[in-house]
Amino acid sequence: MIRFSTIFKYRQRGVLALVLTGLCYTASAQLTPTVWTNTAEPLAALELVRKQIKAPVFPDRDFLITKFGAKGDGKTLNTAAFEKAIAACTKSGGGRVVVPSGNFFTGAIHLKSNVNLHLQDSAKLTFSVNPEHYPIVFGRWEGMELMNYSALIYANGQQNIAITGNGTLDGNATYSDWYSWNTGKPSKQVKARNLLHEMNHNEMDPGKRVFGDGHFLRPNFIQLYNCNNILISDVKMVNSPMWNVNPVLCENVTMENMKIIAHGSNTDGIDPESCKNVLIKNCYFDTGDDCIAIKSGRDHDGRRIARPAENHIIENCQMKDGHGGVVIGSEISGGARNIFAINCIMDSPNLDRILRLKTSSSRGGVIENVFMKDIKVGAYRDAAVTCNMFYEQPGDFMPTIRNIWVENVDVEKGGAFGIFVNAYEQSPVEHLRIVNCNIRGVKTPMKINHVKNFKLEDVKINGIAVTGN
Repeated sequence: MIRFSTIFKYRQRGVLALVLTGLCYTASAQLTPTVWTNTAEPLAALELVRKQIKAPVFPDRDFLITKFGAKGDGKTLNTAAFEKAIAACTKSGGGRVVVPSGNFFTGAIHLKSNVNLHLQDSAKLTFSVNPEHYPIVFGRWEGMELMNYSALIYANGQQNIAITGNGTLDGNATYSDWYSWNTGKPSKQVKARNLLHEMNHNEMDPGKRVFGDGHFLRPNFIQLYNCNNILISDVKMVNSPMWNVNPVLCENVTMENMKIIAHGSNTDGIDPESCKNVLIKNCYFDTGDDCIAIKSGRDHDGRRIARPAENHIIENCQMKDGHGGVVIGSEISGGARNIFAINCIMDSPNLDRILRLKTSSSRGGVIENVFMKDIKVGAYRDAAVTCNMFYEQPGDFMPTIRNIWVENVDVEKGGAFGIFVNAYEQSPVEHLRIVNCNIRGVKTPMKINHVKNFKLEDVKINGIAVTGN
């Protein structure tokens, strides 16, 4: 079956046909995709993806949380008031649950269909650091399914949900509480993390993988699981316990004009996981880990669920601080395809890589059709473009990386490498193309082992033109 994906040539039973496809495809053994041949092709595919993404709209009804007993004094626990307001909103057919000016202290907030959680100017939600305020729910943790503490804001199986407004979401995490679970050698979470890995590899029923009290697996700030039609817009997020925004198995997701600041352990900015049709636009990242990390499940869980990350647009974002600018992996066993990143600025002394594809033969999966263009970089430490198939211990599932196009990347001060590829001889990175890039201040221009159809066009590293094919 072919569903609209991108512009590809297919060879079927010896007949070459040009097919304009839009968004995603399921390839049979008879269909062999080739590659983009010019910039216009991925740009056209990007616009086809954009047309599929539409933010949800909500009825013109407001449910002020103070009318449900909430108090914005920064001390009163308002969890029950949020639950009542959300229930009333969704029962009425939807609208906005409005947080007015004030500091509203709360535990977990569970969103329901047709609810827009709206923070007015000067509104603040401060989340409790007491694990007892976060019930055990079904979700993912580092790409593995389990029962664990609810995310601070959570939804499962809901439609048409939003978090909007110019207020602040404060996860309130410090090294005295949430972050302390991942400090020390070994950290408190190591035993549970290893157990979860074992359950995953033994293919244990995820509903029976029960964690929570005594296991020290931190919750993410926002996790939306198996939801469709999502909007997160304008809010400021600070001090997340772990990953900030983690939509999982979601479709039609818009995240725009967000400001994400968190410098604890594993505080990624936005981690869409096994999602389809995702727009990340005009966002600001000042994070302690990757700014954007696209994922699709770890090892057995990723292969069992078999939902790729597909059709993602990242545009006009600023990566002020973070380890990776745009990262694909490492929990990528379901694969990733049709990932577009354009018009972004990155400048951080802690930025390791601009574009990083990380996987392993314990993951498997196919990463393909990745397009990056018009990226301005102040500095990075490791490599501008990284394709690494040895991120973790090897296994029996050979990964594939193919059709990667990077264009118009300008770097003031590079790091250890310009381009870094570490691949298997039996599975080389295929069709890696670098076009019109200028990378300055690099120690080693390229460190590459196994590539096939590698092309450099109008590329300068340390002021010297480099070529390859």
